[in-house]
Amino acid sequence: MFSKGKQTEGAVWQKLTTVLDAHYPTESGAALPIAKFAIDSGYATPEVYAWTRRRGDGRAVVIKGDSRAAAPVSQPSPIDVGPQGKRVRTGIRVWPVNGSMIKEELYRWLHLDRPTEESGSPYPAGYCHFPKYGEEYFKQITAEQLVTRIVKGYRRTEWQKTRDRNEALDCRNYARAAAAVYGMDRFNDLSWKTLEGRLLERIRQVGQPPRPPERPQPFQRPIRAHFDLGNSVKFRW
Repeated sequence: MFSKGKQTEGAVWQKLTTVLDAHYPTESGAALPIAKFAIDSGYATPEVYAWTRRRGDGRAVVIKGDSRAAAPVSQPSPIDVGPQGKRVRTGIRVWPVNGSMIKEELYRWLHLDRPTEESGSPYPAGYCHFPKYGEEYFKQITAEQLVTRIVKGYRRTEWQKTRDRNEALDCRNYARAAAAVYGMDRFNDLSWKTLEGRLLERIRQVGQPPRPPERPQPFQRPIRAHFDLGNSVKFRW
């Protein structure tokens, strides 16, 4: 999420608490809570730590950008110190996030083609399914490009913004990091069936049967949108 306000103001953190504690309706009628919520500690670090410490339920995870990390999300480090000066493993932990890797992954996924109805093929792994967002959202998630520079005789790649607003890209990267911390990259068929069973139980609790699957819509070619990235980025909305 993106919220305006100063991190030193209590109203910002109260709004964040409200968002995290809310349940969000699904198409089936059941309302689901947020499983994991990633918050960046690169700015207003003491306030981030304090808010996460007050939460105490493990759903809010603290992340910090680290371009040297060997994986999109690496092993966390404890930052709370006990009476003996030792790190408290059950306290707050900071997860290093390599934002460059996550952006590269996302931009590869955005270039995946939707399978045609005639082919009967499944969606490729990583294909992005978007709700009916406005054009501004897609401009923001494609608001950076990877460029190569020569620094002291060595080639170095870095991400550069192509427009001022890109908070949608940051939020998606944080959500991807939260999914990794949740363990989604290690999910197998049984994991997904377990989550499906929990959803069906919630549906029964609200007294609404699952909706039958909708008939597939006729295939339409993906929209090609050019946002000054040098390449054509394809997605559906």
